[in-house]
Amino acid sequence: MLPQEIIRRKRDRARLSEAELGAFVGGIADGTIGDAQVGAFAMAVFLNGLDVDERVALTRAMRDSGRTLAWPDLDGPVLDKHSTGGVGDTVSLVLGPVVAACGGYVPMISGRGLGHSGGTLDKLESIPGYDATPSLDRFDRVVRDVGVAIVGQTPDLAPADRRLYAIRDVSGTVESIDLITASILSKKLAAGLDALVMDVKVGSGAFTPDIARARDLARSLVDVAGGAGLATVALLTDMNQCLASSAGNAVEVAEAVRLLRGERSSDRLRDVTVALAATLLVAGGLARDDADARTRVDAAIDDGRAAERFSRMVAALGGPTDFVERADAHLPRADVVRPVHVDDDGVVTAIDVRALGLAVVELGGGRTQPTDAIDPAVGLTDVVALGERVDRNRPIATIHARDDDAWQRAATRLIGAIRLGDAPPGRRTPVIERLEAPA
Repeated sequence: MLPQEIIRRKRDRARLSEAELGAFVGGIADGTIGDAQVGAFAMAVFLNGLDVDERVALTRAMRDSGRTLAWPDLDGPVLDKHSTGGVGDTVSLVLGPVVAACGGYVPMISGRGLGHSGGTLDKLESIPGYDATPSLDRFDRVVRDVGVAIVGQTPDLAPADRRLYAIRDVSGTVESIDLITASILSKKLAAGLDALVMDVKVGSGAFTPDIARARDLARSLVDVAGGAGLATVALLTDMNQCLASSAGNAVEVAEAVRLLRGERSSDRLRDVTVALAATLLVAGGLARDDADARTRVDAAIDDGRAAERFSRMVAALGGPTDFVERADAHLPRADVVRPVHVDDDGVVTAIDVRALGLAVVELGGGRTQPTDAIDPAVGLTDVVALGERVDRNRPIATIHARDDDAWQRAATRLIGAIRLGDAPPGRRTPVIERLEAPA
C-alpha cells in the first residue's frame, strides 16, 4: 500500500482499514516512510479524526511494532496506572509499591517531563545509581522478584510510537486525542497488563484544563483499551492546585518517601493515590469492592509493606539499599533554599498551577529542549493549597534554587500565580469523576 494514498484517504475523511493502518505503522517503525509523510498523516488524523475502530486498529498496530511482554506464570494480576501529567503528581512512586504489597505485579513504563509537567523517570533518576532504562531482562527480573519496577520505554517496546511522538512534537499535532490514545495504550498493551487505571488530570495545571475535553480523552482511553482487550477505568482528578506539597524531582521523591513512611505529606496526594490503587485492586480481583480495596491500600502504607517494596525496587535497580531509611542523605540538595512571601495577607482563592510547573522548569528542574540536562535538586516545597491563609508566617512556597538570581525569578513567577481573597473557594474533591466501559 502506498503511504501517500493512505494519507490522501484520511485527508479526504475516508475511514482507514486495519490493513492500511497496520501497513502505515509498519513503515513508521522500519523507517520506510519518511518524516514528511508521518507528519502529514498525523496532521490528517488531527484534522479529521479516527473512529473507535480506527483508534483500536492504530493502537494494536503500534503495540505490535515491537516486542510485547507476557507474564503467564505470575501468581497475581499484572496491573498499571498512567497519568496524563500534572504538577506535583508523585502518585506513581507510591502507587506501584502499594499495589505490589497488596499482591499485584506492576511493570510500570513511565516517561520524562513534558512541558510544565514533571516526569516520573526524572524524579527517580534523582536517586543515586537508579537505572531508569534497564534491559528488558533486568526489568522482567525486578518485576518478578519485587512486584514492581518503574522504568522508561525501551527501544524494543512500541518503537512506532517513539518515532510518531517525536514527529507529533514538532508538527503541531500533540493535542490529537486519537494519537494521544494510541500513544499511551500501545505501550501499556505491550507491557502485557491485565488491568489499567488512567488518571486524567483536569484544571489549570493539566494538559486538558477543560473538563469536556478531559472527558473525551478519558472516554477514548477506556473505549479503545476495552476494544483492544485491556480492562481500563479512568478517573478524572483535579489539577487546580499542586497535587503534592512539592514540585520538582528530588523534592517529590522525598515527599513520596515520607508518605510511604507514614510521615507528613499532602492529603490530596494520598487521596488520589488511594483512589487509583483501590480501583486497580478491584479490577485485578485483589479486593471485593472499593471499600475493601481502600482498607487494603491504607494498611499497606500504614504497616510499612509498601515502603519495603519501594526500598527493594530502588536497590534492585541500582540505588542505595538504605534509601527509604536515609533518603535525605542520598538525595541532592540545592544551594539556596528560602521561602517566598506575598505582600498581602489573605486566603488563597486561585492558583495558576501551570505557572508553578514552569517555575520548576526555569529553575532547571525541567527541559526547554529534549537534550537539556535536569537539575534534580531544584524545585518547590511547602506549596500553598487552595483555601489556606497566607501571611508573614505562612509563605506561599519554599524555593530550592542553585543561586539567588534563579530564586528571584522563580519567586516573581510564583507571586504572580497566586490569587488571594477574603473567603476560601468551594471545596474541591481531588477525584472528580469515574469513567468505565458500559456493563
